[in-house]
Amino acid sequence: MNTEVMPSISSSKANLLGMTREQMEDFFLGIGEKKFRAQQVLKWIHQIGVDDFGQMTNVSKALRQKLAGIAEIRGPEVVHREYSADGTRKWVMKVGNNSMIEAVLIPDGDRKTLCVSSQVGCSLDCSFCSTGKQGFQRDLTTAEIIGQVWIANRSYFEGEPIRENRERAITNVVMMGMGEPLLNFDSVVPAMRLMLEDCAYGLSKRRVTLSTSGVVPMLDRLGEEIDVALAVSLHAPNDALRDELVPINRKYPLSELLAACRRYLGRFQSEEGGRRKITMEYVMLAGVNDTPAHARELVKLLKDTPSKLNLIPFNPFPHAPYARSKREDILAFQKILADAGYICTIRSTRGDDIDAACGQLVGQVQDRTRRAERWQSRQDGSREIFRSAT
Repeated sequence: MNTEVMPSISSSKANLLGMTREQMEDFFLGIGEKKFRAQQVLKWIHQIGVDDFGQMTNVSKALRQKLAGIAEIRGPEVVHREYSADGTRKWVMKVGNNSMIEAVLIPDGDRKTLCVSSQVGCSLDCSFCSTGKQGFQRDLTTAEIIGQVWIANRSYFEGEPIRENRERAITNVVMMGMGEPLLNFDSVVPAMRLMLEDCAYGLSKRRVTLSTSGVVPMLDRLGEEIDVALAVSLHAPNDALRDELVPINRKYPLSELLAACRRYLGRFQSEEGGRRKITMEYVMLAGVNDTPAHARELVKLLKDTPSKLNLIPFNPFPHAPYARSKREDILAFQKILADAGYICTIRSTRGDDIDAACGQLVGQVQDRTRRAERWQSRQDGSREIFRSAT
């Protein structure tokens, strides 16, 4: 395992890192330059990975000097990074006033999937997620979101000389890190546009995935703005249980959420001949949502919503009120879904030796809501009641 502490960077110049192609074109027109410069600079930033205008050899010296005076290329500050024994990479990054976020890259053969955060902390407080117990501080900017991709991609070029024909290292991006992406819509969508942009990362729209807990109005808006793969943090086959595990369900119950999912699919299904499905994420909690009865209920729930399922073994965190389902229970659950005709995978747990597995992206946020303190107090109180009763 390698660790490294990186230096601090701060500036008030215009940050080009978070600009989409259209925004970059407007920027260059605004400083009296031709808009084709946007394409050149986008490639230097995102494909070649430079943060120094002086290295942009196909840009005139006068423009390079001009840009150095008014603009910058600045990503989040990497304060710590670790590489797991299984090849997983994790970065802890500082944004703003000492707030911390995390990004995790999971390699699988030629596939390199980066899990990206959209907020500092999370406001939704799902009961099985360690990030939610840290509370919420703020949304990330577009530069802070795409900056995670930029940093991860550059990590594969460290020590190499600058060259213009670098192959993209990151093959997939999932908006599944800290935060609820749809609650930071105006920063997340431009970041995803850069992920898809040919002059930036050039990812296929099927290789960029947004995961949501179910913010229904914003899910409808997403379908109007951009076409990416969609994953839903489902985790329960009925409203009563989902109200407990995913509290936003009390505002947008399953019937409304699944209707919104079908509307999202309906916008794009004709392009793919009806083959497109939504990934339903389902964390496996021992004795809570992992019985054969739950699996059969899930089959009925999803019968009208084209879906595939991803079963996620729970990753424990300190004082968590849940345990991971037994392997045999997960396999039995999977079989019921597969026998009903669903594609159903079991997520491999990766990077847990560096706290990089799903549900462990905690970071170090400033908890303005004092949620972590209240949650810990509730857990301590429950244990005291149990001791008194026994």
